[in-house]
Amino acid sequence: MQIQVKCYATLSRFTPADADAYSVAEGTTVGDVMDSLGVARADVKLAFVNGVKVEPETVLNDGDRLGFFPAVGGG
Repeated sequence: MQIQVKCYATLSRFTPADADAYSVAEGTTVGDVMDSLGVARADVKLAFVNGVKVEPETVLNDGDRLGFFPAVGGG
């Protein structure tokens, strides 16, 4: 199955080349994708699937849109 993956801000360097059609196995979780991309779980503040905040244990479905956001600092 295929999903879309987008890594924002400081995580953008982890966005895969095939981000619009990233292949994953059935039963893959959000955390599994973090691991496969080399993104440290501690670096992800928020993960969204289809615009809804999810946890790393969330199982993905074909066609899902997955986004990773780091903690944002400012002053």
